Amino acid sequence: MPVELRIAAFGAALLIAHIVIAAVFKTGQYGLKWDFSARDEIPSPPSEATGRLIRAQANFEETFPIAIVALLGVVIAGRTSEATALGGWIWLGARVAYLPLYWVGIPVVRTIVWLASVAGLVMILKPLLAG
Repeated sequence: MPVELRIAAFGAALLIAHIVIAAVFKTGQYGLKWDFSARDEIPSPPSEATGRLIRAQANFEETFPIAIVALLGVVIAGRTSEATALGGWIWLGARVAYLPLYWVGIPVVRTIVWLASVAGLVMILKPLLAG
């Protein structure tokens, strides 16, 4: 199995982690009654940590489709290489590091890590875009 597929699967697991962690914090803030409701009422603004986790999840959800297209694309096109595998690991490692950095509110390092994840995506996409 190409390593790029394994990286995509780890990315899916990371998405599950984002969803679960944010949900745990939302439940902790709003309670089980809200959790099991239709959520028609507008809740109070999230706490700092809950808000950060919600935004980190949204950020991951924005970029994960790009990673899926890139990782599956190089496999389908037969364009996998050491560079695409390295790019995938860079993307995944940066995204794993991004979650706790955002969670605790470390601004500059978080942005640098996000940029590293984008660089990893570019490494994967390059053989697809170069033809």
